[in-house]
Amino acid sequence: MLYPIRSARSPDVDSGRAFRFFYAFPAEPAPLPLQYRGCGGGRRRMRLRWFSMPLVVGFMLFLCVVLLAVNFFELNWIQYEHNKFHHEQEPYGRPPPSPLSSQRHVEAAKRPSYIVLAKHADAGHLVHVFDVFNVYGYTRRPFDKKVEWDVIWAHEYPFKVYADQIMFSDLKPHQKVNHFPGVGFITNKIDLATSNIKYVPPAFHMPKEKSKFFTFAKQYPHKLFVQKQNNHRGIKIKSIKELDFNSNGTFIQEYIDNPLLIDGYKFDIGVYTIITSIDPLRVYIYNGDILFRFCPEKYHPFDPDNIDKYVIGDDYLPTWNVPSLKKYYVDQGASMKVSVESHLKAQGRDATKIWDQLEDAIRVVCLEKESMIRNLMRNYKSKTNFFEMARFDFVVDNDLKVYIMEVNMSPNLSSAHYKPNRLLYEQVLFNLFAIVGLTHFERKGDSMAVSTKNIVAYPEKCARLNCDQCDSEDCLLCKPCMDWDTKVQFTNAYREYIDRHDCKRVFPPKFNPNFLNNSEDLSSYSLKTRLMYKWFKGKCIADTEWC
Repeated sequence: MLYPIRSARSPDVDSGRAFRFFYAFPAEPAPLPLQYRGCGGGRRRMRLRWFSMPLVVGFMLFLCVVLLAVNFFELNWIQYEHNKFHHEQEPYGRPPPSPLSSQRHVEAAKRPSYIVLAKHADAGHLVHVFDVFNVYGYTRRPFDKKVEWDVIWAHEYPFKVYADQIMFSDLKPHQKVNHFPGVGFITNKIDLATSNIKYVPPAFHMPKEKSKFFTFAKQYPHKLFVQKQNNHRGIKIKSIKELDFNSNGTFIQEYIDNPLLIDGYKFDIGVYTIITSIDPLRVYIYNGDILFRFCPEKYHPFDPDNIDKYVIGDDYLPTWNVPSLKKYYVDQGASMKVSVESHLKAQGRDATKIWDQLEDAIRVVCLEKESMIRNLMRNYKSKTNFFEMARFDFVVDNDLKVYIMEVNMSPNLSSAHYKPNRLLYEQVLFNLFAIVGLTHFERKGDSMAVSTKNIVAYPEKCARLNCDQCDSEDCLLCKPCMDWDTKVQFTNAYREYIDRHDCKRVFPPKFNPNFLNNSEDLSSYSLKTRLMYKWFKGKCIADTEWC
């Protein structure tokens, strides 16, 4: 076969001149030397020279270096993600070492965000709070005046310390803060103890109530007393001679000397309580479990000098180490509440008496303090930006009578000391986030979850009433007379109902369907609280599930 080739003297194609071609036969390949001939072995041996041992080893080393570099990069990124979402150790202001960092930052900017106001926030005591925020897609932001945020989680009371940095009185509608202004009226130990409230043992503020104390002590000479202060440290039973009547910032309180014992141990009860609104008042408790803490030493023989017999401290005896409760809590997987209830039932005692008193005590305290908090909140434009999760601590005497010891504004939520408590804390937070609306975060528009038909409570009654002037209180529950604020409150109440999960309403209280027509004296409540009470009652009339 002939092969055309261009002449070396042929001009370039762009010159337009004709090509000159020569034709030649392909050249015969040169014969191989004898040592490389025969059965193709020569060619194989030539190819093997390209795959010599040094070349293979070098290639493998290069591949190992590449794989190590990839693994190093991936491990760094995994460590970054772990620190960011579980320990909140992201170095603010420095982008993560990822080629997709810009895309991740854009996605993070679309997520709701929160800031933390706490001393040593990353010390570990808020790790479960961070985990639940992460589960619901929140991004943690550094605290700064210019940083946009959706939720503030403050471990301490924020309204004084950060008043010059955050305008709490003028928050945006979607922003939430985990404390109410004025909640100290409930959580301040001196204020609570000396409020003369049912369920609170008698207490006297020193030194201004010294004379009242002497009168009480003379009337009840066999009573024992403890002297306390706001930090709840150094509690010890003292004789009257040992009490300091001139110590400012302290109070002297009656000691409950006949506590209910389980296996010989005194205990206290912690009930996680959620306040979603002050005016109108709405209060819930986490009903999935109750925190029980036992003294590390048995109560008898009693020794007032041994506080481990009657004061519950950080190193308390947990439920799973109490012999009579272990068979329920450990072996059967029951909750602390059910374990104690089962134990008391086996002894022929009715634990529901305790649970009913716990709820009533929380309701009584919140109603007593509601007006004080409401008056303080007049300085705040919006009343729907705040919520509260506190723990009410109780002791029970041998007659199953309940007493409030204190209310903790920022209760311990760390399982570092007692690992099995992790589930309790995470479920408390999960239910809290749901009922206060942090799980269906919305910045704009109305939700499809609630419409006007859902907040109507008395359609038949409203149709009969003459509400042209909206001049009666009952008319304010009817659609034509509802103002914007009332609609917002009823909408929030409806959403709390459908998002309550394992929470139980404490106020407005549960209604007995057999006595819904009975008249009630609501004159001590504010107008908004009266309307909310009647609204829940109307929903109960229409559907007993609301009762």
